[in-house]
Amino acid sequence: MAEEQVIKLLEEIRDLQKSHVENYKEALKHQEESIGIQKVAVRRQKMVFLLAGLLIVGLLVFLVLFAFSAKG
Repeated sequence: MAEEQVIKLLEEIRDLQKSHVENYKEALKHQEESIGIQKVAVRRQKMVFLLAGLLIVGLLVFLVLFAFSAKG
């Protein structure tokens, strides 16, 4: 009787470990997807900051040129 209980307990432990491994693999897959999404977001932010910087520099150049042409 005790041997059957030990076998049953070991089988339950095995099944729980399999389930844990499957859940861990799923969590890793979700983490990889999340990292990919974050990388895309960072690239977009860099492009927005670059475009905003270029727009500000262009506006400053325009204002400087306008100021010099208004004096002359």
